Amino acid sequence: MKLHRIFALLTLGAISSCAGPPAAGPAKWNVVLLLADDLGWRDLGCTGSPFYETPSIDRLAVQGMRFTQNYAACNVCSPTRASIMTGKHPARLHTTNFFGGNRKGLLLPPEYRQSLPAEETTLAGAFRRAGYRTAIAGKWHLGGKGSLPADHGFDVVFGAETKPAGGPPQDPHYSTQLSTQAAEFIEESKDRPFFLYLAFHAPHVGLKTRPELQEKYRRKAAALAPAGPREVDAGAGVKARAVQDHPVYAGMVEELDQAVDRVLRKLDVLGLAERTIVVFTSDNGGLSTAEGSPTSNLPLRAGKGWNYEGGLRVPLIVRIPGRVGPGSLSDTPVISTDLYPTLLELAGIAPPPGQALDAVSLVPLLEARGGLPDRPLTWHYPHYSNQGGRPSGALRSGSWKLVEWFEDGRVELFDLAADPGEERDLAPRQPERAAALRKQLADWRSAVGAQMPTLNPKPVDPFPPQKPEK
Repeated sequence: MKLHRIFALLTLGAISSCAGPPAAGPAKWNVVLLLADDLGWRDLGCTGSPFYETPSIDRLAVQGMRFTQNYAACNVCSPTRASIMTGKHPARLHTTNFFGGNRKGLLLPPEYRQSLPAEETTLAGAFRRAGYRTAIAGKWHLGGKGSLPADHGFDVVFGAETKPAGGPPQDPHYSTQLSTQAAEFIEESKDRPFFLYLAFHAPHVGLKTRPELQEKYRRKAAALAPAGPREVDAGAGVKARAVQDHPVYAGMVEELDQAVDRVLRKLDVLGLAERTIVVFTSDNGGLSTAEGSPTSNLPLRAGKGWNYEGGLRVPLIVRIPGRVGPGSLSDTPVISTDLYPTLLELAGIAPPPGQALDAVSLVPLLEARGGLPDRPLTWHYPHYSNQGGRPSGALRSGSWKLVEWFEDGRVELFDLAADPGEERDLAPRQPERAAALRKQLADWRSAVGAQMPTLNPKPVDPFPPQKPEK
């Protein structure tokens, strides 16, 4: 990060810190949950991107807490979205793949649920029961007729059925439209508490951005001196992008940042920022091994569709004036499922009985008054991903992470404290530790009723060679 940019961010932090908390806390906090689509762990200026420009999201980080080891509950979108909405692990819900995904290979993936269970009380439902006005703007991807946002607690729905890259040339991913609609909802709701879920389509493929942004980043990329390899090994014979210099993707990220700025400015103009909780995160890791491989997650391994760190670790920023120290950092491992009990506790709302079974509230971390209970983080993906990932599970306990591959039963063991890039498999040297973590993972699957793949009597290649484009 350039020195003048660091100084600007530090100055903003100082201003925010000097302002101090409001004289009296609000009776009810508003909540704005901002969810990017496929944004990688290193795709922001504040998380170390050397190429993308995200001044508004960076400023949000200066004003709040940034979590350096935050994870999505799955390496693809729908399961993570389900975890955020319910506080439950996708494996428990049987919503383990992106809705519509059905690749087969040596294994037959299990039949999975392609709608959010009607019996679940979503975040929106819980907030609405507490008297909040609720809205979603953007991507739902948690079911069709009978399982749409209006069926799950949302009073107002903006553009939930629009598709990525289907917009006009000046707004190809609807970032401007959705953030404008979100700002209008804030204006209309300024006199009562509200819960706004703004689920962007960016920077998901297809790869499109405004022409002037593409040209801006084309020039920026051309000015970069080439250094090192452009691809690295992701595993299973798949290569991952090693450099962040894709002009179109960079433009998509800037469009996202401008949209976030539009929402934050509306809160400022209306005098609502001091009583509004703002959360920014992503649904899975950045796309780096397929479908154009537009970003790099290095030093993390692989990306979307994989149970390596690049597919699971994502940004998380939380701003709560007067309750979260400006510019604070947390390196405690946390997961998207935790947002459910966290937001309800922050708003003073009791979760529905039996709802948040797989999550803990992050309030002790946010308010710097303690840590979290020891717990493993777990992932279950019994599917073949579009990005080359194969059926697998994973478990993180402390700094140790185990990845289990379901096709052949092979396990890998990594010490993330010493090897965040998961380059050194320690399972052959520490078989007892690997076996213990493997049993812990199997016991967890049994406890949540996780569905497993089965042998395919007619095995096929899950990733057949693509026909060249004409």
